[in-house]
Amino acid sequence: MAPMPKKAMVLAAGKGLRMRPITDKTPKPMIPVNGRPLLDHALDRLQDAGIEEVVVNTHHLAEQIERHLATRKTPKITFSREDDLLETAGGVKKALALLGDEPFIVVNADAFWLNGPTDALGRLADIWNEDQMDGLLLLHSTVDAYGYAGKGDFNCEACGKLTRRSEMELAPWLFAGIQILHPKVFVDTPDGAFSLNVIYDRLLEAERLYGVVHDGEWFHIGTPDGLAEAEAFLKVRYPGVKHR
Repeated sequence: MAPMPKKAMVLAAGKGLRMRPITDKTPKPMIPVNGRPLLDHALDRLQDAGIEEVVVNTHHLAEQIERHLATRKTPKITFSREDDLLETAGGVKKALALLGDEPFIVVNADAFWLNGPTDALGRLADIWNEDQMDGLLLLHSTVDAYGYAGKGDFNCEACGKLTRRSEMELAPWLFAGIQILHPKVFVDTPDGAFSLNVIYDRLLEAERLYGVVHDGEWFHIGTPDGLAEAEAFLKVRYPGVKHR
């Protein structure tokens, strides 16, 4: 059983184009769900899991995010502002000096999840095995995800080893936007903007990418319809309850 990583990164730099017109004036991570900004939900879960330091990358309407988090005491927040969007992997690579040499958690700011019987971040830490893996992704059932209409991302063996779905296939599992990565996966990667899919493809080829299935609810807050679906679910299933 590996210890919980001490550091994490929240990817909060994107423009949220599919959430327009909301994101014309409000950065996507600041959109409220159940009365709290998406970004605060993610940071609350990281704090509850024992994460001590979090890097938050910013670009679109960066000042709003940085001003909002200026008074937050825990976890310790450091900003990595991007003058030009670096995409997912480029953003993490830029922040590596802040994240250190040990495995760290990466969370997409638009991922909103409710824990099931076990804490999702705790399960990732429990399953992480540096001898076998360099990346560990939280997965969710493609058919049971709220606000999601895609074909899924991965097939998963009983041991947790992942393979990508074929082009015409429907995969049972989607990537939930929460993961543990080892910083060494960024060695010999491109400079500038590039996607974490470049990293995943390398790890898949080396059989070093694994997954664990989330046992609670998961919501994709990627469009106004997805936001409305999440709010409606929370109102019906948990009336009067405010979720961290």
